[in-house]
Amino acid sequence: MKPQNLTGVSEFLLLGLSDDPDLQPLLFGLFLSMYLVTILGNLLLILAVTSDSHLHIPMYIFLSNLSLTDVSFSTTTIPKMLVSLQKHRKSITYAGCLTQLTFFSLFACLESLLLTVMAYDRLVAICHPLHYLVIMNPRFCGLLVLVSFSISLLTSLLHYLMVSQLTSCAEVGIPHFFCELSQLLNLSCSDTFINNILIYFIGAILGGVPLSGIIYSYTRIISSILRVSPSDGKYKAFSTCGSHLSVVCLFYGTGLGVYLSSTVSSSHRKSAVASVMYTVVTPMLNPFIYSLRNKDIKSALRRIIIRKA
Repeated sequence: MKPQNLTGVSEFLLLGLSDDPDLQPLLFGLFLSMYLVTILGNLLLILAVTSDSHLHIPMYIFLSNLSLTDVSFSTTTIPKMLVSLQKHRKSITYAGCLTQLTFFSLFACLESLLLTVMAYDRLVAICHPLHYLVIMNPRFCGLLVLVSFSISLLTSLLHYLMVSQLTSCAEVGIPHFFCELSQLLNLSCSDTFINNILIYFIGAILGGVPLSGIIYSYTRIISSILRVSPSDGKYKAFSTCGSHLSVVCLFYGTGLGVYLSSTVSSSHRKSAVASVMYTVVTPMLNPFIYSLRNKDIKSALRRIIIRKA
């Protein structure tokens, strides 16, 4: 088959996590349950923040934006996978694949940047408590979210433009459960050296810089906490950071794990299985991590349940 521009390809085949037909119903039930838990948990968290005026402060506003990002992140990949498992139809249109790739890049980048913004918020709250409301005013908080979204949007559009210029061979099977950028590059017959360099550069900037910002913020936070004399004051200060730090470790840890597994193992399927951790598991666990360790969130949820009852 003559190499052609990817726009000439009508559809791709998402090969998924397994070809075993006996596993399809089990995988469908598992991922449907995880998706419903993700949607329910994050929407409850958003509802708790929006319905309680006591939670209308920067920390919880950022948290509700993170929950909305998690819902969008999961919705980008899981529904299509569920349809493929249920109807045994693995094809995805060219337009659908590029749309999925674009939104996946958008929300993955946005999650990373929001976690950095939340780390900065904790830094200001603990290291500069008297100036917290002045620094983290509504206009500045809105600007931080807007800048994070703008950077994420530009990154996703750049990924879209890179893929749309590629040429493909006869092979259109993607050994993954969603249209992942590196897998699309592997399908190309054209030279992808520049594309790979660009991907690593963007990854280093949008992964390394936010992570460095988070590490710097927590270095300052820990240093400040250690200077607090009462032990209960130290615990109270650090407990507000515990949930966020857990989510940061979960997101970056699973992402790094996927990257290392893809470099060590030549099996694309194993890389796809590892990707489940940060695309499905992390968004599902985030609301539980924040609600179970936060008295304000639990109180708000309790009031919602009592009001509905």
